[in-house]
Formats: sequence, structure tokens, C-alpha cells
Amino acid sequence: MFENKRILVTGGTGSWGHELITQLLPQQPQEIIVYSRNESAQVAMSRQFEEQRLSFCIGDIRDKEALRTATQGMDYVFHLAALKHVPVCEDQPYEALKTNVIGTQNVIEAAIENEVKKVIYISTDKAANPSNFYGMTKAIGEKLIVYANLLGSNTRFVTVRGGNVLGTNGSVIHLFKNQIRQKSQIQITDMNMTRFFLTLPDAISLLFKATMESLGGEIFVMTMPACRIVDLAEVLVEDAGVPNVKLVESGIRPGEKIHEILMSDFESQTTVVYDEQYLVILPTLHFPELKERYKDYPPVTFSSFSSKYNLMSKEEIRQILDRGGFLS
Repeated sequence: MFENKRILVTGGTGSWGHELITQLLPQQPQEIIVYSRNESAQVAMSRQFEEQRLSFCIGDIRDKEALRTATQGMDYVFHLAALKHVPVCEDQPYEALKTNVIGTQNVIEAAIENEVKKVIYISTDKAANPSNFYGMTKAIGEKLIVYANLLGSNTRFVTVRGGNVLGTNGSVIHLFKNQIRQKSQIQITDMNMTRFFLTLPDAISLLFKATMESLGGEIFVMTMPACRIVDLAEVLVEDAGVPNVKLVESGIRPGEKIHEILMSDFESQTTVVYDEQYLVILPTLHFPELKERYKDYPPVTFSSFSSKYNLMSKEEIRQILDRGGFLS
């Protein structure tokens, strides 16, 4: 699919970007451009990959002119750039709005203007029934991406929604490991908290699948496994071998949920089961080609997809952490 294609990755210097590019390069693209604000991260990434097909562009998705230039001649755009930390977005909502909403609008308009084939927007479980400003901005981003398919261009836009990815920047894995080592205690905001988790390589593989098989207008939802944060912490403590590590409840942060959902009650009315790995949320807007494409897929039989159900055992958590390379 990507052979001899030109690909732009916004926010490409982050964890998702690293893994995405690692898996894209063997597929023989003509060129991959990493578009981000972080100069030092771009230099480090350039030295890490030492790859002629990989080039770098300093730019902010808030800057529509810069995006117009960067998207010229591109076949695909993977839109990863966002402000992602819940407390930061709660404290500075104007900044989150400018990056996550206006920035996404800029990506859409630049892609249409330059006749990009497909734009893939990476979303989050926090966009389903959002309780915090970050989730709200990502939910608006999803709506903009769906609507972009109705703007009369040949560019197709698709969303991929997932939960937490193990080992990404800011992941609890690194946080917990540091707290075990340095403080012999782990801070957990609420002992009942659950989250969806997937390894980064698995998430990128699923991302490619949605990229290849989508028509445009769908929200592909990764059916990720879930676990109790306490169980995750205990597996990391057991692996570290540090004695007398305490688990301390610190209190839930503004906008934080006890349980996340990947699909809301409202969305369940237009959601089909694509396969074992994906649900597909179809738009409520008029998309005849999508109705035809998905007419034979079974509708979901549950009203929401919550992290509080079907929890992994500690052994299953241990296996997924081991597969991700997070255990000693």
C-alpha cells in the first residue's frame, strides 16, 4: 500500500511516530516527512534512523501555511500531533483548543488543497463521552475528520480510536518503574481505576489495517484489553524485586475517569463488529457508500465498551508487558 508513496507524519517525533516509521520503512515508501515542533527530537531521530527516505520539517499544526507547504505531493498523512496530557489540557484549555481542534482543521484543509489520498487521525478513548477538556478536543477532532469527507474532495479521512499504549511518552509504565526505584512506593489516583492497554507495535499494526481497509468517514475502534491499574502496579513491583513497595492512593485528578470507554451508548446505535480486532462506528451523517459497505456486518449487541469489564488477570498483564519488553 505504501510502496513508492510519500507520507507525512504530524507529531512524528513521539513514541507513536517512532514505531509508525519503524514499521513504514520496510514497506518501501518513497519518502516519509516527520513534521513537528521539536528540533532536538528531530535531530535525535535522524541520528537514530540514518535513513535517506526519512526527512524532517520543523512546523506547528497551528500554522496553516507551513502545513500547506508540508503536505504538497503527499499521498498519506498520519495525524498524530496533539496536546495529550489531561492535566495540561485542563489547566490550559486555550492551548489545547488551538492545537487539537484548530490544528486538526488546518490538517484537513491543507490535505484537501494538496489532494492527499487519505488522512488517518489518531484518537483516544477519552473522546467517547468526554469528561475532560482533552477528551472534548479529540471528540471535536473526530467530528471534523468525519465531516471532512463531505467537503467534495477526493481526499478520504478516517479515525482510529484506541486506549492507552504501553511505553509511550508519559505512560504509567515508566512512571511506576521510576517510583519503585526511587521512592519504593507507587502513587495511584484511585484503587478502583481501570484502563485499556495495548503494546505500541500491536497498535501500529492495527493502525495499518484501518488505513488499508477504510473507505473514509468511519471511526475504527481498537478492541483493546483492559486491566486494573493496581494489578498492573503489582506486576511491575513483583518484577522489580524491590521489597516493601507501598501503593499509595493520591486522589483522582480533575477531569479523570475511574473507567474509560471506547464506545459510548449513543455510538452503539451505529456501530458494527468489523472483526475480533475492530469495531466500526458509522457516522450519523448521510454516507450512502458506507451504508452499502457495512450493510452485512453485525451491529454490536452491547451498549458501551467499558474498561471495567473483561479485565485481564495479573498473568495476562505479565504476558503483555513481557511482549512489550517492559519486564526484566
